[in-house]
Amino acid sequence: MSDPDQPTRIRVGGDAPYDVVVGHGLLAELPELLRPAQRVLVVHPTALRATGEAVRDDLTAQGFEASIAEVPDAEQAKTAQVATFLWGALGKADFTRSDAIVGVGGGAVTDLAGFVAATWLRGVKVVQLPTTLLAMVDAAVGGKTGLNTTEGKNLIGAFHSPHGVLCDLGVLETLPRNEFVAGLAEVAKCGFIADPGILDLLSDGAPAWDAPLTRELIERSIQVKADVVAGDLREAGPREVLNYGHTFGHAIEYVERYEWRHGAAVSVGMVYAAELAVLAGRLDEKTADRHRELLQTLGLPTTYQQNRWDQLLAAMKRDKKTRGDLLRFVVLSGLAKPTRLEGPDPALLQAAYSSLAP
Repeated sequence: MSDPDQPTRIRVGGDAPYDVVVGHGLLAELPELLRPAQRVLVVHPTALRATGEAVRDDLTAQGFEASIAEVPDAEQAKTAQVATFLWGALGKADFTRSDAIVGVGGGAVTDLAGFVAATWLRGVKVVQLPTTLLAMVDAAVGGKTGLNTTEGKNLIGAFHSPHGVLCDLGVLETLPRNEFVAGLAEVAKCGFIADPGILDLLSDGAPAWDAPLTRELIERSIQVKADVVAGDLREAGPREVLNYGHTFGHAIEYVERYEWRHGAAVSVGMVYAAELAVLAGRLDEKTADRHRELLQTLGLPTTYQQNRWDQLLAAMKRDKKTRGDLLRFVVLSGLAKPTRLEGPDPALLQAAYSSLAP
């Protein structure tokens, strides 16, 4: 168990290693991560205007030329139009390759800030300050950045490792409970693909935001991602396992016009992947049932309406893991035993969908 009074540092290896820091009162660590940058752009969503201004003011007091850029909330931020707005802000402020961007917000903002950092002058420093559980354990860690288009989610993107990630647990106090629960889907995913101990810790349901158990869950989930990412930054092989539940989950998000929370969609996506694996003879029914039982215990959805198949299938065919016309899914052959299922029979795909009926 971590010392509650001390930050935990989880190293993410690779060509550009960095630390993910978990703890309380971490803003004091930000200036050192940004130096020798002179100019800093703090990107924040509308809902976190006060937080973004506080970060800017603190950096200004530390001697940086800090400015802020407010972007729309949630997935509405992840568009080419918003990225263009941020590029314009960087250009007007004369940002150079030695300057930096800070992303303050949930997964949509960290994705956006990372993408803009990756593309401005072919790459400037970015430090992420995730403010949601989902962003802490998933979006802010790993260096995957992305924008959505009218054709699908995250179809535009780049790999760009952050210079550091500061997960200040205090921000979870004001996180709406349904957002916190949605983030637990990504925590559970880490349990299913790599660390079954996480599933045991979740067996009694969603913990309180400030429970010692929550910190342990966050740290173990980040460690899972760090271990996978270190050997495969650009998703050439093993990193694909982190997309467990995401092929179907992203399709739900697209069909629902991003009105579903990402974690809720991934929850249904994991149930779909488990059922597909059972039908394909890869996974035992007991483990598939455990998906439903655990996710329901956490308060996450495990069913989906039955009149969207054609739209969902079309969306899945645009998934990044698809190769030509060959659909590819991350599935399990057992707990912590992820593998790939390529080109499953269309009848199996639809049968797995039918199993999600409310």
